[in-house]
Amino acid sequence: MSDQHDVTREQAEEAVRILLRWAGEDPAREGLLDTPKRVVKAYRDWFSGYESDPGDYLRRTFKEVNGYDEMVVLRDIEFESHCEHHMAPIIGRAHVGYLPTNRVVGISKLARVVEGFARRFQVQEKLTAQIAQCIQETLQPAGVAVVIDASHQCMTTRGVHKRGVSMVTSQMLGTFRDDARTRAEFLQFIGIHGGSR
Repeated sequence: MSDQHDVTREQAEEAVRILLRWAGEDPAREGLLDTPKRVVKAYRDWFSGYESDPGDYLRRTFKEVNGYDEMVVLRDIEFESHCEHHMAPIIGRAHVGYLPTNRVVGISKLARVVEGFARRFQVQEKLTAQIAQCIQETLQPAGVAVVIDASHQCMTTRGVHKRGVSMVTSQMLGTFRDDARTRAEFLQFIGIHGGSR
């Protein structure tokens, strides 16, 4: 996370000290002395997605696929994000599929796109749409499908305190939206049977 908004590391660390005091703690006590530094360092990791353009991961493609034009699916991409409403963790899995036209991308790049958008403050619906739209705009395949299943700590650790609940969102573009059979094949690949949002 860059200091692009004229916020210095020292100011960020002081903000953590203020929150500690607001919570009822003494930031000067031994166990908390290095906490502001640790939190700021963690934020650089958790929100590193702001420093990259996830579309860049998809710009290197391969054309030598012997005419392969069937579905490419990467399942169970684990990710961690943070809710933009409460700054609480969102932990889940993304499933990404696309129908290539004349080029494919290395599968690790699909996981990097998920990671690039997840490492920002998010709401799950927006995260789902951003991943799908990035793949559609950059690769221009016949279609893109994204399904995310995630647990929101803003719901499990505060508020209604409902554990074991997950939220599922989907974004279907192109052939996945227009062709029920293609959509059903994708959902079967990722272990979901039936319709999609």
